[in-house]
Amino acid sequence: MRDHTTTDRLPVGALLALTTAAFLTVLTEALPAGVLPGLSRDLGVSQATAGQTVTVYAIGTALSAIPLTAATARWRRKHVLLTGVAGFAAANTVTAVGSGVELVMGARFVAGIAAGLVWALLAGYARRLAPAGREGRAIAVVMAGIPLALSLGVPAGTFLGTAVGWRWTFALVTGLALVLLVWVVAVVPDRPGAEARERLPLARALARPGVVPVLVVTALFVLAHTIGYTYIAALLGSVGLASRVDVMLLVFGIASMVSIWLVGIHIDRRLRLLSLCSVLLVGAASAALAGLTGGAVFVAVAIAAWGLGWGGAPTLLQTAVARAGGEVADTAQAVLVTIWNAAMAAGGAVGGIAIGLTSAAVLPLWVLALLLPVLVVVLRGSGFPRIPGQQSEGATSRRSLTIPSERANS
Repeated sequence: MRDHTTTDRLPVGALLALTTAAFLTVLTEALPAGVLPGLSRDLGVSQATAGQTVTVYAIGTALSAIPLTAATARWRRKHVLLTGVAGFAAANTVTAVGSGVELVMGARFVAGIAAGLVWALLAGYARRLAPAGREGRAIAVVMAGIPLALSLGVPAGTFLGTAVGWRWTFALVTGLALVLLVWVVAVVPDRPGAEARERLPLARALARPGVVPVLVVTALFVLAHTIGYTYIAALLGSVGLASRVDVMLLVFGIASMVSIWLVGIHIDRRLRLLSLCSVLLVGAASAALAGLTGGAVFVAVAIAAWGLGWGGAPTLLQTAVARAGGEVADTAQAVLVTIWNAAMAAGGAVGGIAIGLTSAAVLPLWVLALLLPVLVVVLRGSGFPRIPGQQSEGATSRRSLTIPSERANS
């Protein structure tokens, strides 16, 4: 059995199931932010304490991605995905019925563990379902679940939390997980795990040319984005645009979807160019937001540029590390997931400290400072090479993305 399909068509139904898994992962992570007042009130804690449900989730993901990827390396890929989605269903159910903050925090930590398992799997699974030479486009389809969750899922969850209560909102997310389980069983093709002799050490993945530069870019880029995005409401509020936060986030979400679409079209041939554009757009947006003197329209344009730059970043980074990782791509992906979530947790903390010491107005300057080394690493090309053409790209993909056990099963 071959990993890559034998036609040039993407397996849309299967990829959309993986997209829904990405959507579910991000929605589960970010939903507490939208229902925070009711969550804190019912649990009898402050909103600051209730907000740590997001931090606990990120910690669970960061701690679990690498060890769980190693522990499940020989599992069939479909079994791993089903296990992760079942973990979401169980954790969100406990969150919905939990009567104390300790139980809810524990459930959120378990949900983060499930996310670590799923995130480390998704890009590699999408790549292995796609025709050779179209792996980047397949990953782009799956990663569309991220902006969809942020631009549609979280606002919808916030509305439902206000209308029917946060517990019912989490219960509905459980329902989505159960539907996804059936969907995966019905339409997603299985793929083999690695044989025991192929469970390569972490050191070998990090020694692959290009892997470490991609991980460095991931750490700094995600840290920069999180510092700005987490406290965008505070930044807008400081200049009298607090009532426009929902509109600005909608602009960001729409721009992110456009970014995903553009990246999906061009990523298999223009990874480096797209990565440079991503960094430059977020940098330009940060420079514009550092002034915030142009009124709501000016800010909306800057936010749109930010969304255009950031929306495709998860696809770009996961594709880059997969190409650089070659036969140990799954291990490299697990490291990326760990670094990603650690950077998210650090970004929230760093941004909070910066606001406490000065004001929200300085946050775009922090973002700019972090993006400078990101730009340097991407420009050097290691991990973000130029792809000369579609034919060589397809050959590269076949050589680097087919591991020994997959040839044995061909």
